Amino acid sequence: MSKERILDLSWSSIAKIFAAVLGLYIFFIVKDILLWVIFGIVISILFNPIIEFFIKLRVPRVAAAVATYLASFGFLALMIYATAPFFSTELQRFSEHFPEYFNSISPPLKGLGLVAFSDVQSLIDTLNRNATSIASGVLNGLFAVLGGIVSTIFVLSMALFVSLEERTVERAISFLFPKQHEALAFNLWRRSQKRVSGWFLSRIISSLFVGLLTYFTLLIFDARYPVSLSVIAGITNFIPIVGPLVAGFLIAVVVGLDSPLRALFMVGAFTLIQQIENNVLTPLLSRRFVGLHPVLVLISLAIGGKLWGIMGAFLAVPLSGILFEFLHDFAERKKKVEVDADD
Repeated sequence: MSKERILDLSWSSIAKIFAAVLGLYIFFIVKDILLWVIFGIVISILFNPIIEFFIKLRVPRVAAAVATYLASFGFLALMIYATAPFFSTELQRFSEHFPEYFNSISPPLKGLGLVAFSDVQSLIDTLNRNATSIASGVLNGLFAVLGGIVSTIFVLSMALFVSLEERTVERAISFLFPKQHEALAFNLWRRSQKRVSGWFLSRIISSLFVGLLTYFTLLIFDARYPVSLSVIAGITNFIPIVGPLVAGFLIAVVVGLDSPLRALFMVGAFTLIQQIENNVLTPLLSRRFVGLHPVLVLISLAIGGKLWGIMGAFLAVPLSGILFEFLHDFAERKKKVEVDADD
C-alpha cells in the first residue's frame, strides 16, 4: 500500500524561501560592486606586509599606508616613464623595417589566398576600406577603458580605506562568525594573508627573473626590440603554462623576421630560461613563501578574466588562494572528525 507524501510548508518556510530568492536577486544586481569590494580587500592584503613593516619601525599606520600606496604606484609610474622612450624607439624601428618584413612574409600569405598581402599598397587599401569598423572598435575600446578607470579608482580607494583602518577585516569576521568560531576564523584569515602575499611576491620575483634573462639573451643574440620582448616575457610569466607559450611564440616570430636561425637559438634559450624558472626558482620560492598549484592559478585566471577583464584575471588568483585555504582547512577538519568517529 503506497503512502502519499503531502508537502506541508509553513509560513516561516515560505518566508525563508522568499528571503533566499530575494538575496540571490540582490546579489545578482550588485555582483559587480561586490567584486570590486573583494578585489579592494585583496589589494590591501598584498600591501599589508609592507605596511606592517613600517608600523614595526614605529611609523603611524595612516602614514605607513599612504606612503606604501604612493611609493608603489609612483614606482610603477616611474618605470613606465623611464621605459617609454625605449618602447617608442623600438616601435619606430619596427615601422622603418615594416616594408622589409612585409616582403618576407607576403609570399606565403599571398599563397594562402589573402589578397590584402599581395603588396603594401593592397594592405593599406584594405585598412582604408575597413577604417569605419576600426574607428568603431577604437571607440568601443575607449568606453571600456573609461569604465575600467572608474572601477579601478573605486577598487584602489576601497583598498586604501581598508589599509588605513586597523583590523577592518578582523572586526568583520567577529561580526559574521559566532563567538565559538572566532579563533578558527582568525587563524584561517592570517594563513590566507600569508598565502596570498607569498604567491604574489614569488610571481614578481619569477617574472623579473624571466624578463631580465630574456633581455640579456636578446642582447647576446643581437636581436632587435629587446626591451619590448623582454617586458612581454616578464608580464606573461604571471600566467602559468599559457603565458610562456605566448611569449615564446611572439619572440620566435619577431626574431625570425630578421633571422630564422637566430630565432631558433632564441627559442631554445627562452625554453632553458623557463626550465630554470619552473624547476629551480619556483620550488625554492615555494619553500620560502606559500605557493599555489599552477592548475588552480590557471582556473582562477580564466574565471577572473571572464568576470572582470585583465585586472580580474590577476586579482582572482589571490582570492582563490584565500578560498583554497578555507576549503583545505574544512577538508582537514572533516577528515579528522571521520577518523575520530571510526575510533
